Amino acid sequence: MNDPHGHHHHGEPPAGDDSEWRQVAKKVRNWGRWGADDQLGTLNHITAEAIRHAATLVRAGRLISLGVPFDARGPQGAHGLRRNPIHLMTIDGGDSGVHELPKEWQGPTETWVANLLESGPGRFTDDYIIMPLQSCTQWDALSHFYYEGQLYNGYSSKSVTSLGATRCAIDPIASRGHITGRGVLLDVARHRGVDHLKADEVVTPAELDAIVARQGVEVRDGDIIVVRTGWYLEWLAHRNGETWAWNAPGVSWRCAEWFYDHNTAAVAADNVGVEVMRPEIGIWSLFHMLALRDMGMMLGEIWDLEALGADCAADKVYEFQLVATALPFTGAVGTPINPIAIK
Repeated sequence: MNDPHGHHHHGEPPAGDDSEWRQVAKKVRNWGRWGADDQLGTLNHITAEAIRHAATLVRAGRLISLGVPFDARGPQGAHGLRRNPIHLMTIDGGDSGVHELPKEWQGPTETWVANLLESGPGRFTDDYIIMPLQSCTQWDALSHFYYEGQLYNGYSSKSVTSLGATRCAIDPIASRGHITGRGVLLDVARHRGVDHLKADEVVTPAELDAIVARQGVEVRDGDIIVVRTGWYLEWLAHRNGETWAWNAPGVSWRCAEWFYDHNTAAVAADNVGVEVMRPEIGIWSLFHMLALRDMGMMLGEIWDLEALGADCAADKVYEFQLVATALPFTGAVGTPINPIAIK
């Protein structure tokens, strides 16, 4: 039944349903683990000690940006669900003579700007950005994905209204300064000896183990795991938003248990959805369901990991301080970011 907080505690799989993914969902479900009112999910694994440790990983002082350009030529297709960012100038260099217009040609805004320009030599420019919050490099909030009427921690999907998400939104994350911690790159493409994975290829838990062993990197509680498939190179080569998104390789839904067992704080990748887009067992975005709704683990998407991959391959250091803080959009179910790896 529901409690006053809007939770619903019947989060167990339906009686008699022994399908494999539902058993995994039951195992990885973190509802109540950090309290009935928790909205941070696995970010709770990033303790003060984990943040202090991440700061010790900065040795050379190198900054590597992991964000893609926010512009009209981004990786969104023609499906209409999400558009690429639209950048508009409201004041530009050509407006510097607006005060010279005849007064009768000046509307209220022109008059306001003209009064500023007449007061001295200073001039300014101004602009807007119009964009879906998840059209470029971004984090999914925990309210971004749900099934059977429930979000992470048992909150009702009805808590996300046309006015925004009142539970599991991005602003509780941003208000605490998340997400900052120890990042670990798992370079799947280099492990396989390829520039990038092929369309629809799947990354398994066993392969993640093999990459950890080969790279000689320790996976710790509270890590932010960054998975490089090289798929961003496919985008740069062809710039076809439709095929780039829907043919994307990525992690298997079975990796949910791997991240759960390692107390991973968050996972990001250089594809459109972290997971392989073609359903493995006929259920679309099953990894999203398990990660966001059951585990409470945020997902980072459309990251450019090429420079980071090259840097880690060069010095054989696959750990770094990662700063990928959410923007405090009230009620939002995602946030654009410019993640920075610091080595």
